This record gives sequence, structure tokens and C-alpha cells, in this order.
Amino acid sequence: MTMARAKRPSNHLLGIGLDAQDKHKRITRGEGFNLVGGSEDTHERMTETVIKTSEDLSRKGRTIAEAHPEELADLLRKHDRGA
Repeated sequence: MTMARAKRPSNHLLGIGLDAQDKHKRITRGEGFNLVGGSEDTHERMTETVIKTSEDLSRKGRTIAEAHPEELADLLRKHDRGA
């Protein structure tokens, strides 16, 4: 009898912007992520960051859901233009 390995839970990113001064509701959804709220600039920054991260992972043959959490955090920091 073989023992099954415990499967690691998959990742899902949730970005929440809290700096909106207007009444505009900003929501962006994609494979492995949801982004809500924020000013126009903040929402654009979150979107750009997660898309570049997803593109990097895609070149490595992985998705946000499959990536190791540390790798995902490193890529998000790399692509955050405001950091």
C-alpha cells in the first residue's frame, strides 16, 4: 500500500485597495486573483503587479494557484512599482 502525499492548498490572491475617494467601484478578476477597490492609480498598480507576476509564472509553466507561496511573494515584491 502506498501513502498519498498531502496536497498543498492552492493559492488565490486578493488585493484590496482602501484609498478611493470617489464612488467608483473597481473590480478586476483573473485566474487565481481578485482585486477590489482603491483609487484609479492604486487599482492600476495592483492589476499591473499581479499580471506581471502571472506572466513570470506562466513562463515557468506554473500558475498563481500552483506557485510556492514564497516564490509568489518574491515575484509580487519584484513587480510592485511602488515598493
